[in-house]
Amino acid sequence: MAVGEGAGTARRCSCHEVDTRTRLTQLIDEADVPARYKHCRLSNFTVSGDSGAVRGQLMQARAVAEQYVDGFLLEGGRFRESGLLFFGPPGAGKTHLAVGVLNEVVERYKVRARFAEFTSLIHQIQSTFDPGSPESKHEILDPLVGAELLVLDELGSQQPTPWVRDVLYLIINHRYTRRLPTVFTTNYLLDSPGRAAALKPRPVKSLDRGRDAEPTAPEDRLLASRLPAMLVSRLYEMAQPVALSAVEDFRREHKVHGAYQR
Repeated sequence: MAVGEGAGTARRCSCHEVDTRTRLTQLIDEADVPARYKHCRLSNFTVSGDSGAVRGQLMQARAVAEQYVDGFLLEGGRFRESGLLFFGPPGAGKTHLAVGVLNEVVERYKVRARFAEFTSLIHQIQSTFDPGSPESKHEILDPLVGAELLVLDELGSQQPTPWVRDVLYLIINHRYTRRLPTVFTTNYLLDSPGRAAALKPRPVKSLDRGRDAEPTAPEDRLLASRLPAMLVSRLYEMAQPVALSAVEDFRREHKVHGAYQR
């Protein structure tokens, strides 16, 4: 008991703080965020742009993400069941925002979270078909479908073969039926074909690995062209859409201005 403290006064042991820090480090490591994005926080998401429309959209996207984190813990100690869906062209800052949400939710609420980039995930699952693989399909997928928060990056980046659709259905439907929150990012539009046609396609250089070529026909730029209609419908129920469709290449602009940190 410390000097001057009354009888019965408890003081938290310093070992508790060590245990908390250790647990947080473990949770962050288990989230499996790539090194390129480990620094991402909502607080360091830059909202500058060449036009008021771009700045406004970036500010709105960050504000939605901040509100999501603030409201992640509901009354009664439950976590929220819905997620977010960031959509827009490559380089718009979608992954930064999604990982920022993951990192800040883990740090604030100590939840079990996971990050998965869809193309890498598909390749990882395919590697389990090798008889000498040290992992099984279930060992890869179980942590994703059961995480208290999942970030599924680059949704729609793979051709919708029957096998890819089955993997997506397994992940999304499992989390949908169990009301587990998921944050998605996609380069594809969530709009009607008529409005998509009004948007001019532009060539883009991507840092992502194993991506399909960027679509040029308006109807091919819709997420509905990459996912079964049932899964698109589930996404609208599971996640609040957050548009970054007016944003030019976030990586390129902020690298030029020295504001984008990898």
